[in-house]
This record gives sequence, structure tokens and C-alpha cells, in this order.
Amino acid sequence: MTTAKILIAGILAAASCSIASAQQAQTQRVMGTIEAVNGQTLTVKTRDGEAKVNVTDNVAVFGVVKATLADLKPGAFVGVGAMPQPDGSQKAVRVMIFAESQRGTGEGHRPWVQPGSTMTNATIDTTVGSVDGQTLMVKYKDGEKKIVVPPGLDIQQYVVGEKSELKPGAAILIVAAAKKPDGSLEANRVNVGRGGVVPQ
Repeated sequence: MTTAKILIAGILAAASCSIASAQQAQTQRVMGTIEAVNGQTLTVKTRDGEAKVNVTDNVAVFGVVKATLADLKPGAFVGVGAMPQPDGSQKAVRVMIFAESQRGTGEGHRPWVQPGSTMTNATIDTTVGSVDGQTLMVKYKDGEKKIVVPPGLDIQQYVVGEKSELKPGAAILIVAAAKKPDGSLEANRVNVGRGGVVPQ
């Protein structure tokens, strides 16, 4: 009986882990323009049609503004989408400077959405300018990376925003809207473009 109980407990534990993983994976990226706001519900026009997203009462809103190479200073916490280079460096394809309140978000180095690409969330240690753009040495808790930011790359920066920015016409990005059992979407964080910037 003891062996049987252990086996059953093991099966149940494995099943609950699978269910938990499935629940954690139930998120959707929503990118587009707000068409309407009805209470806590945003109607968003996306490339694939229309999405309705309910925002939580305590939704965190971050404005997304244009930044430049000059804003990539030592001490800044950044998220860099990049392609690995033969010399071991990373060539940036997207750079986002986080607001101070977001320091530490997703810290580390891992695969990114594009095939073969990487995402590094880390603190800039040193920067060196060159004809090839800006070279950053970034450090995170498990290591460091050399990142080359080419001239003309679109660099964006998060700033603390307000819920009032969630209005028709605003370009938004919700990285991970939670899918509820009834099929609706819920978000506790929304990024809003400012000054014509489209959040990426």
C-alpha cells in the first residue's frame, strides 16, 4: 500500500506541476492602438484584429519615450535584444532603458523571440564610443556581456506613467496579458508610447 500511495502521490504531484506550468504559460502579447475605453476594459486594434483587455485596479503604466546613445550611461539598467556575433559579442537590434523602479526586472541572459537572438537585462558597467556605434559592457548576477549598439538603432526608454494615458489613440504594448478561463484578457502592466513612439 505504501508503494502504491507513493506512486499515486508522485503522479498527482507531476500532474499539478503540469497544470501550474500550463497556467503560467497562458499569456498573450497585445500590441496596437487603443480604440475605446469602457471602465476597466481597453479595446485595442491589433494587426490581427481587435482585442479586449481588462486592466487591474492597480495597473502599472509606463510611458515609452525615444532615447539616444547618449542615454546609455554606466549604471543604467537596460534590456537588449541582440544577435550573437562570431567574436562572442552581441549586436543589438533593440535597446530599452528601464525606469529606476524597474531595476532588476528579468535580470540575466537568455534566448529571445527571434530565432537565434538573445535578450540581456543587465546594468551598464562601461561604454566606449566608436565608428561602429557604442560598445557596452553590461553586468548581471551570473555574468557579463559585450554589446555593440550600431548607429541609428531605435533606442527606447521607460518612464513612470499614469492610468490617464490609457485613452483612445494611444499606442500600447502589453507584454503578457493573462488569459482568464472565460477567454478574456487581463493586464496589470501596460506600456504606452509618448510623442509618436510605438512601444516595441
